[in-house]
Amino acid sequence: MQTNRTPLNFSERWLERGLRAVVAAALVGGSLSVWHDAHAQSQVLNLYSARHYQTDEALYENFTKQTGIKINRIELGDEPLLQRLRAEGANSPADVVLLVDAARLWRAQIDGLFQPIQSKTLEERIPAQWRSNDNTWFGFSSRARTVFFDPTKVKAEDVDTYEELADPKNKGKVCTRSGSHPYMLSLIGSIAEHQGEPKAEAWARGVVANMARPPRGGDTDQIRAVAAGECAIAVSNTYYWVRLMRSSDPKDKEVVSKVKMVWPNQAGVGTHMNISGGAVARHAPNRANAIRFLEYLAGPDAQSYLANGNNEWPLAVGTKLANPELASLGNFKQDTLPLSSVGKGQIAAQRILDRVGYR
Repeated sequence: MQTNRTPLNFSERWLERGLRAVVAAALVGGSLSVWHDAHAQSQVLNLYSARHYQTDEALYENFTKQTGIKINRIELGDEPLLQRLRAEGANSPADVVLLVDAARLWRAQIDGLFQPIQSKTLEERIPAQWRSNDNTWFGFSSRARTVFFDPTKVKAEDVDTYEELADPKNKGKVCTRSGSHPYMLSLIGSIAEHQGEPKAEAWARGVVANMARPPRGGDTDQIRAVAAGECAIAVSNTYYWVRLMRSSDPKDKEVVSKVKMVWPNQAGVGTHMNISGGAVARHAPNRANAIRFLEYLAGPDAQSYLANGNNEWPLAVGTKLANPELASLGNFKQDTLPLSSVGKGQIAAQRILDRVGYR
């Protein structure tokens, strides 16, 4: 049976052909897009990292060797990295974000830059205290923020608490890096969480008054400054100290011979801890690869590397420490303040820095 159909005029025929072409292109293009995305996901991981350690190259190369997934990497400081993520929004190519500060991980979580994931591997290997309560981010290695001193000028009992860094007895003796650096912000934030903002502000003001010179340089520079006699007391993360201990450079050996370390606040809340951790970016185009990479970081190979290659304490359950210098630091009481609280404390810390002029 034939149906009568009114002939189409030129414009209508052109529109019909155009619509057919669009539909066909969409179907083909969609199929190609799906194939391309699946193919790309099996081959690529876009990593945004604030870990600026050259020794991490082996960590990434081993992942590619094990999985065949190529890593495209961008390295920036914690805050510039987060600013880039915010600016890119839904168009960001980032799959995994690695940061070296618990407070920044918490801030990025609050800002919605990460996405929660389900991974039995990560939940089993990373203890709850070292990850967010909703599995948005996970810690993979830790470090302690400790006090270093010149034993010819200072007694250990005069610097065995953070509070003593602000005591007038240590006036003109203290060296630190910039107060606005994440490592210092987290320390000040933890003090604010434990003691309240007024006492934390009084502490920061006291530290500024006790400085031997204005803040400058990184953590290793503070330790070197103690050895050089520029100051008598410094604050640094432990892995910088262990790096000096493991160095074969005579200059580094000399630094280690002149400087001592003490675990702060052992009779109180314990020594301040921080982590290096990671998360899946909110708009990750290669989500499966991202989860696979985080699981790799919690695995025995990567955990051993973090301990042996970068002198950090591995956080995965059951990881054996094979770093004699790191192990020689011994056991100590760690501050168990939740990492989310350290993050919240940074808000107060920033206000404190502005008020006391801790640059």
